[in-house]
Amino acid sequence: MNLKLAFFKIFCLVLLALASLNTQAQTASDYPNKPIRFILPFPAGGGTDSLSRIMAPKLGQILGQPIVIDNRPGAAGNIATEAVTRAEPDGYTVLMGYNTALTMNPYLYKNLPFDIQRDLQPITLLATAQYFLVVNQSVQAQTLSQLVALAKAQPGKLNYSSGGPGSSLHLAAELFKNKAGINIVHIPYKGGGPAVMALLGEEVQMTFGSAAAVMPHIKSGSLRALAVTGLKRSPLTPNVPTLDELGYTGFNVTSWYGLLVPKKTPEKIVATLQSAAQKVIQMPEVREAMAKQGLELATDSQAEFIDLIKTESQTWSDLVKKIQITVN
Repeated sequence: MNLKLAFFKIFCLVLLALASLNTQAQTASDYPNKPIRFILPFPAGGGTDSLSRIMAPKLGQILGQPIVIDNRPGAAGNIATEAVTRAEPDGYTVLMGYNTALTMNPYLYKNLPFDIQRDLQPITLLATAQYFLVVNQSVQAQTLSQLVALAKAQPGKLNYSSGGPGSSLHLAAELFKNKAGINIVHIPYKGGGPAVMALLGEEVQMTFGSAAAVMPHIKSGSLRALAVTGLKRSPLTPNVPTLDELGYTGFNVTSWYGLLVPKKTPEKIVATLQSAAQKVIQMPEVREAMAKQGLELATDSQAEFIDLIKTESQTWSDLVKKIQITVN
């Protein structure tokens, strides 16, 4: 009797599995047949929001369904990320991912209820943006080597600002500090804007800033750019070298944006979203709108996007352990 019951249970499980596979196949075959929700980790007006609103109408036209923007700020992006990890893997809930939430937060926040690499499926990288290492006019350094020499001659005397503990600007500066072997002091502020204002007000001597935050001041001459943080020079400042070419080999810290879905989303749906998104970012009007925000088009494959997340995760994991940063 027990043997018959066991066989019956196995038979039922097989039927359920087959039914699930059939449902997934049907879902993928007519995808999309309703609006798609983009979950954003930050409030309206930020980089993720701007890029999403640039892309949404064009993406909706290609897919034949509207893209609904759903801003869910809080906990440095963890609230939005968790929402997507818990969503149905049907392609109708998509995360507009930002690098800090995906590759830094897992090591800064303890006991997160999700795992990025286990619970999310990367689709495609969309855009990247470099940071600029800038100093104010009170700093007697015209080049990066002169700044490093100044810092080494006066350990603990130079200060740098950031957008707050655990922010991308904070970790970029700490990585530079670690590689350069210098002692500079972190002064956190509530956001990248206030961090730049503190630099302009000579409360600190240097910062790593986004294009949107620092370019007006570089152009006016109030701030001096000594280096950029990507592996190639920024088209906004073609005469400013990269940290990599200045001897900090492999230094590559950028902000980037990409699309991700819950892990078990069918491959056909992932491919549909990937193809549509890449078509959108290749459109001249979209590229022009991105360029105005200091964003550079990313055409990496899905495999390269996955590798980027893994590589950056390892970089920040190692740094956070070494300098023992934690965020409550």
